[in-house]
Amino acid sequence: MRTKVFGKTGLKVSELVLGTGNFGQRWGYGSDIEEAGRVLNAYSEAGGNFIDTADLYQFGQSEEFLGQLLAGRREEFLLTSKFTMGAAAGGGLLVTGNSRKAMVTSIEASLKRLRTDRIDIYWAHYADGVTPSEEIVRGFDDLARAGKILYGGLSNFSAWRTVRASTLAEMTGSVPIAGVQVEYSLVHRTPERDVFQAAAALGLGVVTYSPLGGGMLTGKYRNGEQGRQQGLGGNVFQAEDSEERSQIVDTLLQIAQEIGSSPDRVAISWVAAKGLIPMVGPKTELQLKSNLGSLDVILSQEQLGRLDHASHPALLDRPDKVEGFTGSWPFAGAPVA
Repeated sequence: MRTKVFGKTGLKVSELVLGTGNFGQRWGYGSDIEEAGRVLNAYSEAGGNFIDTADLYQFGQSEEFLGQLLAGRREEFLLTSKFTMGAAAGGGLLVTGNSRKAMVTSIEASLKRLRTDRIDIYWAHYADGVTPSEEIVRGFDDLARAGKILYGGLSNFSAWRTVRASTLAEMTGSVPIAGVQVEYSLVHRTPERDVFQAAAALGLGVVTYSPLGGGMLTGKYRNGEQGRQQGLGGNVFQAEDSEERSQIVDTLLQIAQEIGSSPDRVAISWVAAKGLIPMVGPKTELQLKSNLGSLDVILSQEQLGRLDHASHPALLDRPDKVEGFTGSWPFAGAPVA
């Protein structure tokens, strides 16, 4: 596996991130520790060194599994985790959100589950819409000075929030915002509109998750197979619910057949061709090995163009249709972070 420099840090990370949301079974869907161990070993043997988890994943069990599986080889990996949602269903108001209180409480619990003294990149999982950027940046800096994190990161934050937090960190000499993490795939290209542009301007690393649209882009649901659509109640899942999305899957399947590959590999390769670092979240070793095959897929400019054309999002032309957008365009006035 090749490596890339992550943003404007000195971190040399693998070109594919291992997401561990399926490590555990407290959500009623996922891998037991034996299968999780096989997934981690196969990823490591392929040259991978970038592991992503969160306190929310499997209500803390993902971190617990990693704490056991990384024993004796912690320094072989860049270990990242996230806070905001809490590690238990129905977490209280003081242990969820982006506040410094939630941040400190969450990291102490994550460090215990992960059996480590630090987290390399600590992501704020979602913007809570309340906590000021100054508080998040200062919280990250305090954790870095205490030796509990090396970098801060923002996951699922809007472009303007990302820019403000990154600028504040730079102006105050705080630990830098190292990167952003967003959902991105052939059926979810919204970040192209502003988040990717902001990240490029700021020199931030970009990790993208769900490159397979929750499995939809593998074509397996057309064959009656099950996956996240059923196992996770539709979370992080994109449905094939329109003629446009069916055209995307059709094009993907056609190109996979042309090059003698599988649709999951083509979908991941398309994301990587954008200069991004895709994250895969396999449930089994077999799924991971198929995903790893994307590293050997080289799509021609003509094939990339067909995929771009089939998936060209109306969102780029119609900002009023962007998920979560409730105002007029252009903004009458942007909120203050």
